[in-house]
Amino acid sequence: MALALIALALACPAFLASQAVEPAKILPQKERAALMDAWLRTRLDTLVPVLMRREGIDCWILVAREYDEDPVVETMLPATWLRARRRTILVFHDLGQDRGVERFSISRYDVGGNFPGAWNPAEEPDQYKRLASLVAERDPDRIGIDRSLDFALADGLSSSEHERLRAALPERLRERLVSAETLAVGWLETRAKEELALYPSLCALAHRIIAEGFAAVRPGSTTTEDLEWWYRERLDELRLDTWFHPSVSVQRAGGEDATVQFAKRPGAETIRPGDLVHLDFGLTYLRLNTDTQQNAYVLATGESEPPAGLVRALAVGNRLQDVLTDAFQSGRSGNEILAAALERARSEGIEATIYSHPLGFHGHGAGPSIGMWDQQGGVPGTGDQRLRADTVYAIELAAAVAVPEWGGAKVKVQLEEDAWFDGERVRYLDGRQTVLHLIAAE
Repeated sequence: MALALIALALACPAFLASQAVEPAKILPQKERAALMDAWLRTRLDTLVPVLMRREGIDCWILVAREYDEDPVVETMLPATWLRARRRTILVFHDLGQDRGVERFSISRYDVGGNFPGAWNPAEEPDQYKRLASLVAERDPDRIGIDRSLDFALADGLSSSEHERLRAALPERLRERLVSAETLAVGWLETRAKEELALYPSLCALAHRIIAEGFAAVRPGSTTTEDLEWWYRERLDELRLDTWFHPSVSVQRAGGEDATVQFAKRPGAETIRPGDLVHLDFGLTYLRLNTDTQQNAYVLATGESEPPAGLVRALAVGNRLQDVLTDAFQSGRSGNEILAAALERARSEGIEATIYSHPLGFHGHGAGPSIGMWDQQGGVPGTGDQRLRADTVYAIELAAAVAVPEWGGAKVKVQLEEDAWFDGERVRYLDGRQTVLHLIAAE
C-alpha cells in the first residue's frame, strides 16, 4: 500500500500540488532502481531496433572505461552500476526484422540482465580480439561507433579506444565503420511512453519546490545567494539531485538595464520590496532532468499585486512561448524553427531572444538546438538536427519589455518550461507560469 501511494503521488501532479513536498513522497532508492531498470529494458527492447533500422546501422559498438564513460553507455548501465567496470564494451547487432537485435557485452561481467557476457579471458585474453572475432562472424555492412563533430553526447568513443578498435578489426571491417551520431542522438532524445507518463510529475515536483523557495524569502534579509543555496539544501532534504547550481537574480526600478549580457553573472544582492526575482532551477530524478525558469515579484508596502507593466511583461513572454511552440513542425531543423519564431516575434513587435534545447537524460540534451543566447542567427551543427516526435524540450527564451512604472526601463522576462513534442503539437508537461509568484513584504 505504501508503494502504491508513492506511485500515486508521482503520477498525479494534482496530488503533489495539493500539499507541501515531503521526502516521503519521493521513491526510496531501491524502488527508483527497479523503475529505472524496467524503463531501460523497455527502451533497449523496443527503441534500439527501430532506431538502428531508421539510421541504416547493422551493428553498434559502444566502448567505455571506468571514469571515462561514453554518455550513451551511462544511460544503458543498470541502476546499481554507477560507473563502467574496467573496459565495458556493448554490442548491438541487427539480426533482421523477424529476429530482432541481439545484445551482448565484451566484458568480464554481464552488464545487468540486458547484455550477457560474450568474453572468456581464459580462452582469449585480448578483449578486442574477441570483439573483432564476434563482429567478423556477423559480417555487418555498417558498423556504428560514437564519433561526432557536433554532438558531444554522441562523441563518447575516446581516441585511444578508437585506435584499439581499428587496429583489432580486419581491413574489410574497418572500412565499414561509420559515425553513429544520429543513432546515439535518437537514443538519447526519444522518450519512451513510460517516461512520458511520469515526466509531468517531475515537472510538478520542480514547480512545487520553486514555489516553496519563493515563499521562504524574507525581503530585506534574504540574498540571491541565500536563495540559491536554499534550493540546493531543499533538494538534499528531498533526496534529489540537480544538474546545475540554481541561479537567482533580481531586476528593479533604477537597476541595471535589461540588455545586460547573459554571460555577466551578478554577485549576491539582497532581495528587496519592488524587486522582480528570477530563478533558474533544475532537478534530476529517475535519470531524467527538469529545467525551469520562473519569476516572482516582491510586493512593496501598500501593494497587493504587481505593477501592471510587469504583469504585461509576463504576458508578452507567454506570447513569445506560443510563437516558438507554434513553429515546431516534424522535420524542421532547430535553425528553421528559430528563424520562423524570431521572424514572427519581430512582426508582433516582441524583442525576443530564443535559446531552447532538448531535455531528458541530460539537462542540455541531444537533439536540435533552437538558438543560443549569443547565436540568434542559428547554431551550426546541432541546430541543423531535425525535430522528431516524442522528444522533450526546455522552452527557454526571454522577452525585453518596457515597464511604465519603472520609468519606461526594460525588464528581461526570462522563462523556461518543459514540454513534450508529440509529433503534431507541443504540450507543457505541467503547465507554465502565467502569473507572477508573489512575495509578501515583511
